[in-house]
Amino acid sequence: MRAKRAFTLIELLVVIAIIAILAAILFPVYARAKAAAKQTACMSNLKQVGTAILLYMADYDDLFPNAVDAADKLHPEIWAAHPDFMALIPDMPMMHELLQGYLRNYEVFQCPSDVGSQVLDTHPDMTFPASPTMYAQYGLSYMYRTEITFRRLSQTQLEDVAGVNVLFDGGGHWHPNKAALMIDDGNALVESKLHDYRYNILYGDMHVRSVRYDALQQAWATPL
Repeated sequence: MRAKRAFTLIELLVVIAIIAILAAILFPVYARAKAAAKQTACMSNLKQVGTAILLYMADYDDLFPNAVDAADKLHPEIWAAHPDFMALIPDMPMMHELLQGYLRNYEVFQCPSDVGSQVLDTHPDMTFPASPTMYAQYGLSYMYRTEITFRRLSQTQLEDVAGVNVLFDGGGHWHPNKAALMIDDGNALVESKLHDYRYNILYGDMHVRSVRYDALQQAWATPL
């Protein structure tokens, strides 16, 4: 009878090395695909929230929802330059609370990529603890351009309805998964991090796009 030939140690090591190489190639591809799927789901959720906003507006003379976001509730002093606006915040509901009657699935208020935050991207000097996610802590993964509400604007009154940001991701480090801003980051580090951030934005005409931080700033600069 012929003796059975076993793997030699060298052959076994070669097989392990090949598996390790394949894993090193495939795992990043899988991670990118998973991140892209989450981002697509996040954009779909924003689109559904946009539909709910349109339904609300149909009931309220085309006016945007009279609501605020978590940043306004936690830091009303953001509006210190507009004391008349700031005085309204305590009595205003959160966006997700106001829109619940226009949605069947409340989970659309959650971005699947939401991993929380430590500070506000728009105000890196202000703490904004959101753990484990912004949705879990505040019920909404998105920020709102609240000035639209404070000024009681309708969709038809916006100067550039396709260029104005209405809702957008609460953290730009979610897409892709980058280091979050921290309260002790210096100006240079903040700028470096923000440069790599991306945001899903629901615009005034209710289309949704994924953009870099500079495009978000451009949307902020669009006059109402």
